[in-house]
Amino acid sequence: MAFWNRRRSIDAMLAPHDGPALKKTLGWPHLMALGVGAIVGTGILTLIGVGAGLAGPAVMISFALAGLVCACAALAYAELSTMMPAAGSAYTYSYAVLGELIAWIVGWSLILEYSLVVSAVAVGWSGYATGFLAGLGVELPAMLAAGPHVEGGLVNLPAVFIIAVVTGLLLLGTRESATLNAILVVIKIAALIAFVAIALPAFDAANFTPFMPNGFGAPALPFAEQITGQPVVQTGVMAAAAIIFFAFYGFDAISTAAEETKRPERDLAIGIVGSMVVCTALYLVVAAAAIGARPVASFAESPEPLALILREMGQGTAAQWIAVSAVVALPTVLLAFLFGQSRIFLGMARDGLLPRRLAKVSSRGVPAVVTIFTAIVVAGLAGVMRLDELASLANAGTLAAFAAVGVCLIVLRIRDPHRPRVFKAPLWWLVGGITIVGCVIFFFSLRPSTQLYFLYWNLAGLVIYFAWSAWNSRLAKGEETAG
Repeated sequence: MAFWNRRRSIDAMLAPHDGPALKKTLGWPHLMALGVGAIVGTGILTLIGVGAGLAGPAVMISFALAGLVCACAALAYAELSTMMPAAGSAYTYSYAVLGELIAWIVGWSLILEYSLVVSAVAVGWSGYATGFLAGLGVELPAMLAAGPHVEGGLVNLPAVFIIAVVTGLLLLGTRESATLNAILVVIKIAALIAFVAIALPAFDAANFTPFMPNGFGAPALPFAEQITGQPVVQTGVMAAAAIIFFAFYGFDAISTAAEETKRPERDLAIGIVGSMVVCTALYLVVAAAAIGARPVASFAESPEPLALILREMGQGTAAQWIAVSAVVALPTVLLAFLFGQSRIFLGMARDGLLPRRLAKVSSRGVPAVVTIFTAIVVAGLAGVMRLDELASLANAGTLAAFAAVGVCLIVLRIRDPHRPRVFKAPLWWLVGGITIVGCVIFFFSLRPSTQLYFLYWNLAGLVIYFAWSAWNSRLAKGEETAG
């Protein structure tokens, strides 16, 4: 086959190999905790304010739309991950179904997604940590509390610090970090339930009027800002949904743990679908309670909107506890995505698309080299970039990966309908179609500058692929039989 459509064999992928192996230590409770830990984080604790600023109270619809597309993507992931339980997630599925060139683009997009998610969450954590310390009377110097985009800022030191801490946890071992993650997830969910319990008595239906002040919104023309030379400001329900989409994904990190799962044929589907159901219900209730308690304009610009709402209600102690829970529990998102990023790198390195020395696994069963390398990159980004810039660009990478998974689901059902499937996505043609169409619409609802940066990122990736990866992959060298 030509380089662009040569595919990995699914059977060869599942066959035992002599390379570095990851330890099978995770059950479905670990996977659900990993998924909930990844999903419930900066999206609901921080980006609810950004989304409400774009859509007003209609941010509720934005949550529902983003949740629908992610639910369909989750079903597609559940089917494919149980068929191909290997590290690599959407990259691995694309390599087996769509070919090497598409797999490279998807893998390159996943690198963008996971790296920027970690950076964005670290910046969000920093906002809560700074507020928490201020409540204790400890004021960080402005130059060490924010990046250079803020007047007087130099580097976001708290964001860099928390990435270093989580990296250390991951290097201890998969099961150890997963157990700690599960404990922190319980704390985080308890804090959100407490917020709802306190905010609901102050519910005022008048805060939902006008419900949709900026309209539904429509996707911008591709790269419209560059074509027209005029700034394009995206607002409305769709623009908010495209950003809030960040609040839902994270379940895909579960699929990167496939090789470390004791019973992948059962546990992966439970973890992926279960975490999405829990988080969607939680998000809608929290968003309704937040908007009902305070007018949207009062918290839209805050880096810690839930804590701010409680303070404005006169619940200073509760606000402090919300900030404490965010400081303690937001690192679960960092842990999940740093974990996932290292497994994406591992899969690409094993296949020869990245240098194979990156696939080295430590005595604890952890890909230590790529974990440390990833941490250095994301810490640098978190130290200097803004939260909304990071979240928007991370969404672009995720949307590309999710769309590819939707295509893989449909293509594999048509091409190989009789291959055993432990979990079958219901109405596969509809699930795949909603995933693809939703991701395309959300992509063009992102700000045009984000679309352009995403294009630049992938052009740089294609240069690397054609200059090195296309000639050094296992398939190119004949080390593995193509599918």
